[in-house]
Amino acid sequence: MTLFGQPGWLLDELIEKVPHTRQAVLLSADGLLIGASRGLSREDGEHLAAMASGFASLARSASRHFNAGAVRQTLLEMEDAFLFISTAGRSSCLAVLAGSEADIGLISYEMALLVTRVGDNFSVAHRAGVDGR
Repeated sequence: MTLFGQPGWLLDELIEKVPHTRQAVLLSADGLLIGASRGLSREDGEHLAAMASGFASLARSASRHFNAGAVRQTLLEMEDAFLFISTAGRSSCLAVLAGSEADIGLISYEMALLVTRVGDNFSVAHRAGVDGR
């Protein structure tokens, strides 16, 4: 499934390149699914995007409260998986779900490379009422 601008192939490339990654989504700051890696159902993609948006919002709130500067990445460690969330342009985020055996440094690095490579192509136009900070 890919939407606006066909980002799915970039997400598929990331999943294929980095061992133990499972899925990736590109989302707007308010949690709308923009694109998803192959094999992820629309329902699961929308759920992952909504969760990632919530965690990203919590991280931004903590950063503002403690004067910690811009949030670069949020990492959620679960028993059997990791969820990585990083800013991917103006008002958008990239989220990657990986198995617990994944190399978190490699995933972080590859996510940063992807975001740098595509730059503002991952940006989402600001909509009224959306806090994309």
